[in-house]
Amino acid sequence: MRKGHCRGFTLVELLVVIAIIGILIALLLPAVQAAREAARRIQCTNNLAQLGLALQNYDGAHETLPPGVVNPEGPIRNIPQGYHMSWLVQLLPYVEEQVTFKYVDFAVGAYDKKNEPVLKTWIDVFACPSDGRRDWSTEGPFPSNYAGCHHDVEAPIDADNHGVFFLNSHVRSRDISDGATHTIFLGEKIIDGDDLGWMSGTRATLRNTGTMINATPVRDASGKYEEVRGADPTLPQGIEPDLFVGGYGSYHPGGANFSLGDGSVRFLSETIDPGIFQQLGHRADGKLMQQRP
Repeated sequence: MRKGHCRGFTLVELLVVIAIIGILIALLLPAVQAAREAARRIQCTNNLAQLGLALQNYDGAHETLPPGVVNPEGPIRNIPQGYHMSWLVQLLPYVEEQVTFKYVDFAVGAYDKKNEPVLKTWIDVFACPSDGRRDWSTEGPFPSNYAGCHHDVEAPIDADNHGVFFLNSHVRSRDISDGATHTIFLGEKIIDGDDLGWMSGTRATLRNTGTMINATPVRDASGKYEEVRGADPTLPQGIEPDLFVGGYGSYHPGGANFSLGDGSVRFLSETIDPGIFQQLGHRADGKLMQQRP
């Protein structure tokens, strides 16, 4: 009686199967990555919605929005010197961070040794999950991916800015005459290597709509900011590095998330009309919004 014979795979057949599996994985990976990014973008939207709600609760309790930065004088320089308490510090009790708020020593500034443990504290709602390039450790300040809008053009942070968060500001609902629906309160920012952390009321927590979303600032030979690549900028020439604030940006493809004054969160394209974008950064320009953002 003839014994049964089991035929195995030949080397060619095995290589073909491996190749097919490789092609299927290659086709699947972009879809998986897109799904992951969509989930991260939703979480980022939720973070901004939570911060927007916290601002409304703060406004309800104090009848004013928190100051963008508290400091004896301006303009604000992007250096770790001064009082520089940011709007995020004031918001801590309204984002379930009462314990962190309790440890803030308001008798000294944001960079004082007494506040160092607080400055290094990780706060989830301040972090965009798409920011995979952030190298944060307990050795430096914990940065925020979200910044308040201090102005509609590129200019130093000072008491005469047109946004809702600026030097010693106390903006009330009646001061936002353009309407909260048409005014940017918060937006995403890309963290720089010299970021001073979420307690610092500098460009670390404040930005403007004077340059386009995801635009890249560059410096001239002397170190001053001269132009912005990839944008139609209104950036003045020769801005001192310490006074430069900059615009918004994100790790999401094509634009960034923003929280408007009515509590809504919108994804604005990096190709948005520059004039419309500037209008959204001004709380009271009185101009008719010609296009929908």
